[in-house]
Amino acid sequence: MNWMNRFPWWINLSLAIILLALDVWIIFQLFQFFHSVIAIVVIATLLSFILEYPVYWLHRFRVPRLQAILLTLTVALLLLIVLGITLIPALIEQIDQLAKQLPTWIQSGTQQLTLLQSWAQSRNLPVDLGKLITRLEDRLSNQLQVLSGGVLTVLLDLVGRLLDLLITIVLTFYLLLHGDRLWDGIFQWFPATLQIQTRQALKQNFHNYFVGQSTLALLMGSAMTISFLVLQVPFGLLFGLGIGVMALFPFGASLSIVTVSLLLALQNIWLGIKVLIVAFLVDLVIENAIAPQLIGKFTGLNPAWILVSLLIGAKIGGILGVILAVPIASFIKSMLEYFYRGNALPQTKINPDVID
Repeated sequence: MNWMNRFPWWINLSLAIILLALDVWIIFQLFQFFHSVIAIVVIATLLSFILEYPVYWLHRFRVPRLQAILLTLTVALLLLIVLGITLIPALIEQIDQLAKQLPTWIQSGTQQLTLLQSWAQSRNLPVDLGKLITRLEDRLSNQLQVLSGGVLTVLLDLVGRLLDLLITIVLTFYLLLHGDRLWDGIFQWFPATLQIQTRQALKQNFHNYFVGQSTLALLMGSAMTISFLVLQVPFGLLFGLGIGVMALFPFGASLSIVTVSLLLALQNIWLGIKVLIVAFLVDLVIENAIAPQLIGKFTGLNPAWILVSLLIGAKIGGILGVILAVPIASFIKSMLEYFYRGNALPQTKINPDVID
């Protein structure tokens, strides 16, 4: 490497940047080529993270680990089957009905905007909603109908990919059974001084993050669905569960609440406002009162960095990238703090012995 000292520093820096960009491009191409395989491995790993808790709980009651794993997987599969039989047909039906009623809702929304425009003009207010009305008529119907068709396509695609589902279940079983050996084999390639800190950072920023987000999504989906059904909101099951699914991602719950409220406001503006208020109150209670007591805080990232990491993850890996973006960014932050500040990694409320 002595030959590099013959060049000015800026040439060496430029070469390093070029080589780094080339490495990133190669990794991106490999990720795209093996996307389906990586998706199966990631999903199986996340499922093993989540299912480790009931396995650990059963093991504490002296149930042999193999039996605890088989029992946990059996119960999880039975729950999925029951949900698939009861919820999936109802959701597909509501999606189909929503797609059929969207033109009527959009027409109602344009009428409400037209009345608002007339009211503003009668009072000489400088409000021009003409362009908004035109865009609403031209774009919203097509966009939402495409979205509805996309959801149906995704559901049918998931049902059709039984082989991938079977492989994911089998891989989840082996990760639950031999996950410790796998992680030990991976960490042995790390320097001895980094093994403990790296393992602790991964445990905090991946394992606990996904368990926390899953718990939050379950609470959010259940609470929103019950609230919408009590309020007799049209398509309450679809909207409530949709908000719960979006709660798996940072900012997803707030974004989906606003979207649902705007959709309902097309039919009835007061219903949209009522749903917006109730949904944000439920979200406020869950995220600030219930969730911190149950799952604690899992990321120390600034919201701006969370948003940036989500955008980068979506650009690189699509949905899979969005799922992994925040824990990867939080892991990088934790390791940088360890290297440059020497700070101890923060502790969380989740029992760290679960994946030891």
